Amino acid sequence: MKFIKNSLALVGIISISGLFIFAMQKSPDDKAPSDYQLGKEDPIINNYNVYALEMPENLNFAGEPVPVEDPDIYERMDRELLVNTYWQSNGLLMFKRAQKYFPIIEPILEKNGVPDDFKYLAVIESGLIQTAKSPAGASGVWQIMKATGRENGLEVNDNVDERYNLEKATEVACDYLKKAKQKLGSWTKAAAAYNAGNYGVSKRLKAQDVTGYYDLLLGEETGRYVFRIVALKEILSHPDKYGFNFNKSHLYKEVPTYKVEVDTAVTDFAKFAKRFGINYKILKLHNPWLREAHLNNKSRKPYLIEIPKEGYYSAKP
Repeated sequence: MKFIKNSLALVGIISISGLFIFAMQKSPDDKAPSDYQLGKEDPIINNYNVYALEMPENLNFAGEPVPVEDPDIYERMDRELLVNTYWQSNGLLMFKRAQKYFPIIEPILEKNGVPDDFKYLAVIESGLIQTAKSPAGASGVWQIMKATGRENGLEVNDNVDERYNLEKATEVACDYLKKAKQKLGSWTKAAAAYNAGNYGVSKRLKAQDVTGYYDLLLGEETGRYVFRIVALKEILSHPDKYGFNFNKSHLYKEVPTYKVEVDTAVTDFAKFAKRFGINYKILKLHNPWLREAHLNNKSRKPYLIEIPKEGYYSAKP
């Protein structure tokens, strides 16, 4: 059974009335000014020309090389780099959201012994949108199916859905990826299994009598999956190289919070929020796993509700 279905593909070229919209890509002959680097002020907008991209050297996923010397692999990798470089609005949003959510994801990956590169898997799954939901029902940043969430200890119902709790969902994703790596033998195949399932990847490896992801003939989605991850890793790691112009002030910031433990029912979250100087909207923004305007909690289970620290929102309670 698939772990994740119908992930939200974040690649494509925007077409309006037959015209393609492209990003501002530097000429290969241009030197990369330091102003393009993350955090530098006064970035320079270069030009509107469109350039072919040089294939980066030493591309890898979790330390496992991408064999771009193979003509087929080269073309597939080139496609994902081009598509994601020249979808500039989406690319800028990824930089903005990464600044906000990577600091939450990264330490959980490290604690679980999962390579840091897997944070880019979350990018292609959901665009780092906490409330993302696929047509098949996969939900949250990590796009976890309802049954999978429950099997891995998450509470999933109409009242509480912990697939939308980024910290808990990241723990579940780590557990799945570690088991997939143990079963399939490599992090690259574990990443593919996040899309197609352990059984799906194992079945195709056996049927085609090969051992590696890059040797498999796969359907469109799984066949592009790892290449998308590597492309986003490359682009998000080198914004200046791919013509993305911004400074640190343009990026989204994580709002500091503190946690309040609740082990009883909450009849009205609007009134609950006012007790902490915020309104219902702000409470739900920081706790998207609370799916209704109240908390049933008949079992008196302890929940940790995040409350933003004072002074970060101008909205009145």
